[in-house]
Amino acid sequence: MRLATGGRIDRGEVLRFQFDGREYQGYRGDTLASALLANGVRQVATSIKLGRPRGIFSAGSEEPNAVIQIEEPFPEPMLAATTVELYDGLVAGSLPGQGRLATGPDPARYDAVHAHCDVLVVGAGPAGLAAARAAAGDGARVIIADERPDPGGSLLGTTELIDGVPSADWAAAAAAELDEMEEVRFLRRTTVFGYYDDNYLVAVERRTNHLGASAPADVARERVWRIRAGRVILATGAHERSIAFANNDLPGVMLAGAARTYLNCYGVRPGRKAVVFTTNDSAYAAAIDLADAGVEVAAIVDVRSAPGAAWLGRAQQRGLTVVTGHVVTAARGDSELLDPVRVTALHDWHVCRGALFENVGQWQRPWYYPRPGEDMEAAVLRECRAAREGVAAMDASTLGKIDVIGPDAAELLDRLYTNLMSSLAVGSIRYGVMCRPDGMVFDDGTVIRLAQDHFMVTTTTGNAAAVLEWMEEWLQTEWPELSVHCTSVTEQWATVALVGPGSREVLAGLAPALTVDNASFPFMTWRDAEVAGLPARVCRISFSGELAYEINVTSWHALTLWEAIMASGTVTPYGTETMHVLRAEKGYPIVGQDTDGTVTPQDLGMGWVVSTKKPDFVGKRSYARADTSRGDRKQLVGLLPDDPGLLLPEGAHLVAADVLPEPPVPMLGHVTSSYRSAALSRTFALALIKGGRERIGERLFAPLGGEGGGLVPVTVTSHVLYDPEGARRDG
Repeated sequence: MRLATGGRIDRGEVLRFQFDGREYQGYRGDTLASALLANGVRQVATSIKLGRPRGIFSAGSEEPNAVIQIEEPFPEPMLAATTVELYDGLVAGSLPGQGRLATGPDPARYDAVHAHCDVLVVGAGPAGLAAARAAAGDGARVIIADERPDPGGSLLGTTELIDGVPSADWAAAAAAELDEMEEVRFLRRTTVFGYYDDNYLVAVERRTNHLGASAPADVARERVWRIRAGRVILATGAHERSIAFANNDLPGVMLAGAARTYLNCYGVRPGRKAVVFTTNDSAYAAAIDLADAGVEVAAIVDVRSAPGAAWLGRAQQRGLTVVTGHVVTAARGDSELLDPVRVTALHDWHVCRGALFENVGQWQRPWYYPRPGEDMEAAVLRECRAAREGVAAMDASTLGKIDVIGPDAAELLDRLYTNLMSSLAVGSIRYGVMCRPDGMVFDDGTVIRLAQDHFMVTTTTGNAAAVLEWMEEWLQTEWPELSVHCTSVTEQWATVALVGPGSREVLAGLAPALTVDNASFPFMTWRDAEVAGLPARVCRISFSGELAYEINVTSWHALTLWEAIMASGTVTPYGTETMHVLRAEKGYPIVGQDTDGTVTPQDLGMGWVVSTKKPDFVGKRSYARADTSRGDRKQLVGLLPDDPGLLLPEGAHLVAADVLPEPPVPMLGHVTSSYRSAALSRTFALALIKGGRERIGERLFAPLGGEGGGLVPVTVTSHVLYDPEGARRDG
């Protein structure tokens, strides 16, 4: 979350610290709060009574939430993380309610002094600095006190100019001028906490906490100042007032001015996406600064029906959405930091039919549909049989979908995918793989050509946002000359996978005007048609190896389509667990499960998807490296346990010896997927094994513990265990 440039921190001095037992790094000039935000730490405490999560709300002494405990160099409880200056060796932790006092004596010194002055200025913001300069210019003895280490107050969090120079630089110059005056004493890190009769004030100066454990023994940690002043100028400024709404204490809710301060003073983005809620013009500057720093500003919500014209115009010029006459009524989230839960348009139907769910990339997807008396194993085997022997349907709406439109759309896809996409005919579909520059698999999916300059790309559910970001990164930073627009349309389309040897008959009944025989509607093509009376895009795609179709309609029509499919009386709904079994039987890998960031398409047995015709694509040069063509690279293979009823645990290691040697034991690879198969009448697994394809037919062992080392024998097979000829694909 740290910006590459900006802020008033010293990036040349790295400071190491611990928080809640984990090691982090920050820079000289950070507070503990800014360093935690830079490291992506959002929850820093819990509430005293209810244990609710607490995040960082402000950037100064007004902080109500981020109250922490320092453990080293000396225990000190109940400190605001926003006021603790970062130093090397700091050890701190979040507070589960209240803090604890030290059990031993404090080795530090504390002292007190008396001082007199003509004018005491409390606060070193722009007003305080100007007042101190004016008083000193008239020959008065001046003391100026401010709680922060750097002068400037609110100026430090802004980008405005004063007298033609950046406001923070103006403040630094004014402070330097005051430091040079003999009759001026500038007390930094000093909080005035008491104002009594006859202009008697008491302040405390934090003198060594910013030095950490390296503080000299003869320097007091804190000093109390008892000050008599002829006149007192209170230039303490003002704190931004929070707005009351439900759950405004959750991590991720922050004052707009604080968000701006973390950007401009510390070079830290406080988040990736923001809604800015305001009752006045001040928050517009914060919204613009956030947007300029790469934060996605979803909206500025203004309670006023007529915001200030100048700021409204500036925000709209930046392309920011301004919603007027509205209020935020609640923030929602749990302890995962406002991590949203996404559901498909068919979610309520799945709930009513007793589906159990699993979370996939923030989506709740039906896992399986148990009938009365069925456990998971029985339900999944029943769903698998329906897909292999009859007809079954799955809600596949969560697949990522990206519209790629423009005269250079085909060129962009040629550069990003390992195979050729520009040769794809309108009306056709092609499977494709994206790789990182190191040649390792990043994502896979299909590319559908809708028109000469219009494609729709599908991605894995969990990688949809990452693929869109990947496309935009290349377009904006490497290939800005390409005329292409990429837009997520995942939520716009509901997708139903209709699978099994009976799927053609069901589709024909739902779409009588659509010719569905193999010759008219071949594999990896698409057709526009009316299905159940709804405009639909029907694709002949199969992630199961069976005759299958993916029917796409707008999300508004999802339930109508699904109920029409179920009304045929022959269709069994199936969930993600069955989908995994079906695809694994065919050896289709899942990116992120059967890959681990070190796997190339060739390792997956998909060398055919890497074009030899294209001059270049992302990752191509990496395939010329000796490392990517080694014979002992981990390759995807199948495993059959000797005991057909034994289910290997995913993640289990594989070894060659039937007796474990003394550690360290050489490992050949690990199990990536493991299932029970109705079609194979046994268990099976997929695994990444060193030199796996050369080991087909060999016996390996999985050390699962138990007596005798628990070595379970398995036989290495091809990763395609079901219908290797692909005869079932066309029905």
